[in-house]
Amino acid sequence: MMSWFFFSLLLGLWARDGQAGGLMPPQKVNLDADNAAQQLSVTWEGSQATSFDMEILRTELMEIVLNETVFVKLNLSTGRYQRNWTSPVPLECTSLSVKVRSRDGQDVSEWSPQQILPGKDLPYKAEAQMYPEVKVVPVGSNMTFCCIVAEGQQFGSMWYSQTRLNETMLSRRTYAATVTNQSLSKPSGTNVFCSNEKTTIKTADAGAVVFVGYPPLPSDLVCETHDLVSVSCAWTEGRKTYLYGTQRKTNYTLNGRACSIEKGPMQCGLDQWEGFWTLVAYNPLGQVRLTDAAELDHRVRPLAPVNLSPRVVQALNAIVEWRWSIEGYKTLSLICQVHLTNLWNNSTKTYTGVGLNSVVLKDLEPDEDYSARVRCGVQKNFWKWGEWSSALAFKTKMDRPDAPDVWVWMNSDDFGRVLWKPLTKRQSHGQITGYEVTLWSPEENIQQTVTLPRTTHSLPINGTDRGSTVMVTARNPAGVSRPASVVVPGQIPDEKEIPVSRVAFNGSGFSLSWAAHANASCGYVWEWYRTGCALDCSVEWTRVAPDNTSAVVQSSDFMSGVRYTLSVYACSSEAPRLLERWHGYMQELAPSMSVPGLSLDQKGSDVQLTWEQIPLEQQRGFILGYNVYLTHTSHPTLYANITDPQLTNLTVSHLSPGSYKFTVKAYTTAGEDEGVTGFISLKPYTDWLILEILVSLGVMTCLLTLISSLCYRKRKWVKKAFYPEIPEPKLPGSWGITQGTLDVKPSPHSMVHIVENPEWESSKEALVTVPEEDEDEDGDEPLALRYYNHVVGEGSTSGRHPYAFDSSASSIGSMDSGRTDVTYTGIQTSASSPVPPQPDASGPGRRVGGGGYQPQCSWKPDSSDAEDGGLDCMGSPTSVTSSQFLLPEDTSSPEGKENLSSATTWFHHFLTGKT
Repeated sequence: MMSWFFFSLLLGLWARDGQAGGLMPPQKVNLDADNAAQQLSVTWEGSQATSFDMEILRTELMEIVLNETVFVKLNLSTGRYQRNWTSPVPLECTSLSVKVRSRDGQDVSEWSPQQILPGKDLPYKAEAQMYPEVKVVPVGSNMTFCCIVAEGQQFGSMWYSQTRLNETMLSRRTYAATVTNQSLSKPSGTNVFCSNEKTTIKTADAGAVVFVGYPPLPSDLVCETHDLVSVSCAWTEGRKTYLYGTQRKTNYTLNGRACSIEKGPMQCGLDQWEGFWTLVAYNPLGQVRLTDAAELDHRVRPLAPVNLSPRVVQALNAIVEWRWSIEGYKTLSLICQVHLTNLWNNSTKTYTGVGLNSVVLKDLEPDEDYSARVRCGVQKNFWKWGEWSSALAFKTKMDRPDAPDVWVWMNSDDFGRVLWKPLTKRQSHGQITGYEVTLWSPEENIQQTVTLPRTTHSLPINGTDRGSTVMVTARNPAGVSRPASVVVPGQIPDEKEIPVSRVAFNGSGFSLSWAAHANASCGYVWEWYRTGCALDCSVEWTRVAPDNTSAVVQSSDFMSGVRYTLSVYACSSEAPRLLERWHGYMQELAPSMSVPGLSLDQKGSDVQLTWEQIPLEQQRGFILGYNVYLTHTSHPTLYANITDPQLTNLTVSHLSPGSYKFTVKAYTTAGEDEGVTGFISLKPYTDWLILEILVSLGVMTCLLTLISSLCYRKRKWVKKAFYPEIPEPKLPGSWGITQGTLDVKPSPHSMVHIVENPEWESSKEALVTVPEEDEDEDGDEPLALRYYNHVVGEGSTSGRHPYAFDSSASSIGSMDSGRTDVTYTGIQTSASSPVPPQPDASGPGRRVGGGGYQPQCSWKPDSSDAEDGGLDCMGSPTSVTSSQFLLPEDTSSPEGKENLSSATTWFHHFLTGKT
């Protein structure tokens, strides 16, 4: 077993010695560092191999940074091999150890002696440091920074501007951090800080600055000549680099000669024309090359003319001349532009000629200020226009004015005005001094001329000027204009002939259109003014061509809420003829005032509302109607919507008594006005009731008067029919009659028996025959013998009612003998009107009871017994067939009895005709 071990060991040593002896290790390894580029150059010699293994380590921690096999050819001029390595970390951050060995397939040589690139973190560099200190990098690049803390301090943190970085330890004192995809930095760069554990970003131990930008990118190199000798090249800078400062800005060279460009256009010149030019632009991030080539006569751009001056200036033309600063231009065929500007417009005119140095400007405006500039180019092989010259100012002379624009406006047959527009500065051709207006009547062949100041632009006319021709001329210091004329219309058409329509404002103006008219030889005129103006109206008008039958009326003077009248007239050699007329608003608004003159009148249970129309100026829109609101016990409600703006009344019917509030509001398309309110309190309507009562009373009075008159005229018939004569009894003795009101309670019937030839009792009195001659001679009753026998039984002691008459009492008589017996059977007294019995004076035991009802009569008994007996009034024996009214007896007061007696007496006299 041991023998096999030694055999294997010897075999391995042999293989190792044979391998080392086949390849020579690299000799004289050398390290060169480019710290700015963070590049390490490793060179060596003494080997015939073409591939090598290279290993780079961080010396202090012996961390491998690079271990790779590279293929390197021998540099025959130096006899050495070279390999360049770019480090992601600045080379100053820490020490690096490098060794190289030769390789031939699987055979390798010994490693070369280790070479060390010392870093800045060695103990003798005890202060804090940061690398790279200053760096310029392109936008979007990645970059690693390292911080070397001071000896004896502990690492704290690293910051990229305001962003903290994640660090990695490279050695005892060195820490590194990487920033990716860097954006543009400020002109002063981006600061990177490093601090220890005891400091902050504001008190950092060390720092660095990085500038992030772009490489130059110029374009469009163009070279040309101005003086036919030298060359001037220009280019476009292109994208900005955002790198500033002497060491970072972009530098330029033209054909190898530096160009000094501080500010302004990118231009560089050479004293001589070379025909080929190369521009190089470079900065720390890169460089760009541009080229251009051309022949001299193909790149001539003349300089600007100098010393412009007006040689001759008239009202309508002028001559302008200039000089050239380059003598060679005098032999060149030039093309020049003159740019002319005035208050109204600007124009450019082109002129050509060899060595051109003057031009004639035509079609100018009189009395106008102009400004002229000139630039030129070479007509043959034209390259570019030269620069503009300085501006030349001049003013043309005055000329006579243009004819004014004349119009006639009539607001009635008796009043109007001739109007003309003030001439503009372009039309006046000088200061206007005045106007002349001539009125010529062809019928009377009379001409009148009046001179007006320049501030007057109208002349009043009246009805006598109808059909006259008006001519207006303007005057300035240079002369008088041509006359402008218009014929005054003979009459004004009314709305029946030319109805007025409504036109809407479409945002830019009023769009009008009309039918073509055969007599519109000079076109059409449309005018507009504020509706409702009476005398001094501001009238505007515009003329259009005969083939134009539409227009959009525009004006900066149009205002919201103002009604305008727009009209179209046919223009001819005769008076203008009105074709169509419109009313319109630029913008309708709600009325500015409430409906005026609201009044409320009660008509029975109805209320009539009347109001007036809003004045035109306060309407501010087309009044579409009125809204009437009613308020009684709740919130206002819309009672009626009146869509006829001409209707200014409303009747509200069938209202119950109470308080009401009415509000009337006019409205346009923009809304309602604020409204006017009226209050009314409806009371029960008593007028008609009073009138009905009065009419009824009047009718009743008339009827009663008529009936009374008829009754009076027919009183005998009425008396006979309704009040027949009742005989009046004649009784002996004295009868006291007390009249009273009858009791209305019904009484039982009484039976009256007339017995012929009874036996006479001495205890009873006989009836007295009343002779005819004792009758009232002036009475209307028929003559008859009246018999009365009033016998009142004394009553029996057998318990009969004390107020009843005795049924056994009788009266005996006859018409032949003058004695008749009348028996009163069952004549009852009213229980409601008792009369106490009283003794009879004629005999013992006789009692008379008062009855409850009495006839309507005025007779008086002759017997004194009646008075003694207290009888009020007894009925007639024939009362059962009488039509006389029985009245209830009134025993309450003597006055009542007298009134009753008086009333019955009056009625009796009325029927009998007595007074």
